[in-house]
Amino acid sequence: MVSFTSEVHLNPHLPEEGTQVDAVVTVNADVGASAIGAGPRAVEVILLDCSGSMGGGRKMEEARRAAAVAVDTLRDGVSFAVVRGESGATMIYPARGLAVVSDRTRQEAKDRINRLAASGGTAIGRWLLAARDLMFTAPGAIHHALLLTDGQNGEAPETFAEALTACEGVFQCDARGVGADWNVEELRKVSTALLGTVALLRRPSDIAEDFRTVIQTAMDRGVGDVRLRIWAPRGASVRFVRQVSPQIDDLTARAVAVSDLVHDYPTGAWGSETRNYHVCVDVPPAPVGGRRLAARISLLDGEDTLSTAKVEVTWTDDIAESTRINPVVAHWTGQAELASVIQDGIRARAAGDDEGAATALGRAARLAAESGDVDTLRRLEKVVDIVDASTGHVTLRRRVDRLDEMDLDASSTRTVTPKAP
Repeated sequence: MVSFTSEVHLNPHLPEEGTQVDAVVTVNADVGASAIGAGPRAVEVILLDCSGSMGGGRKMEEARRAAAVAVDTLRDGVSFAVVRGESGATMIYPARGLAVVSDRTRQEAKDRINRLAASGGTAIGRWLLAARDLMFTAPGAIHHALLLTDGQNGEAPETFAEALTACEGVFQCDARGVGADWNVEELRKVSTALLGTVALLRRPSDIAEDFRTVIQTAMDRGVGDVRLRIWAPRGASVRFVRQVSPQIDDLTARAVAVSDLVHDYPTGAWGSETRNYHVCVDVPPAPVGGRRLAARISLLDGEDTLSTAKVEVTWTDDIAESTRINPVVAHWTGQAELASVIQDGIRARAAGDDEGAATALGRAARLAAESGDVDTLRRLEKVVDIVDASTGHVTLRRRVDRLDEMDLDASSTRTVTPKAP
């Protein structure tokens, strides 16, 4: 019903006195349809921004249509709710608690959705807390929320941060912004804290198809609350743990100690998919020829071990061996740096630091070209003129469409697989 396999990529040779071990673990999950049906109960909460700004253009109309599409995409038997977001959070359907998907409840929910109108402000933290309360009514389920907004959060930063902390570990959330008036960094905080994704929807007409895709992905998950467990030997320390595909998520600060040598990191729910994790461990050095288990990396569902991989290293005085770069590790290291320099470049440009922006975005162009990331290069070309991608030579464009810059920013953490050799 459920199959997980793990493969480790690294250069297993460390130089004399070397201590840093970089390994990428590729995890393949095969979750069959029978596992999805027999797995944990699923809960979906749709959080719709209905603030006054949604009344502009066709946003409210398209949001209603998209919510209806999302409801139609839900699997029979799933528990769900639709919440109206403005200065507070109000139940759209059902009146309280959660409903169970059936032909009748789908139609009732769509009837309520079709009556929605735009008014009020934006308080994303309160919307998320409303979803949290609903999730608590269905313990042990796979919990997912889909959030749509078109504006910036009106809450105090500390209030927003407290809400994110309260929701962390309770449910996953994919966040979507429509138009050009929302804040990418705000929604990235939501997706990062709640193990989801963030994306720009340029036009209101894009919402429905995106909602369909997000909900279908959530419905295809059959294993909930999977943890990445890392054992490191005494005297070693984990420098960082980072998911590097299909998107970049730094999990380092989320470590939960199981024992002095073992820590767990959350990965959320899984469907049939492949993910890659970059684990960096500092280990005590051994004499030349010495061999050591630097880490043991497992995936767990509850107390069931889904897969295990070992990270073993040997110390050598052969410079050619110890300086060899594993291509898989090199690729994912470059992808993480690509995301970072794109965000650095956008921040520098916003601060008026043209030189810093050109340097960072030039580095981004070079990294994207090296990894064959055509989509990122296309997005970069809308923000800078790429003179020579291979050397990172770019010049800033004087006029940039805000939507193009937001798209580059929001997409920066999405990664691409290595080019075939």
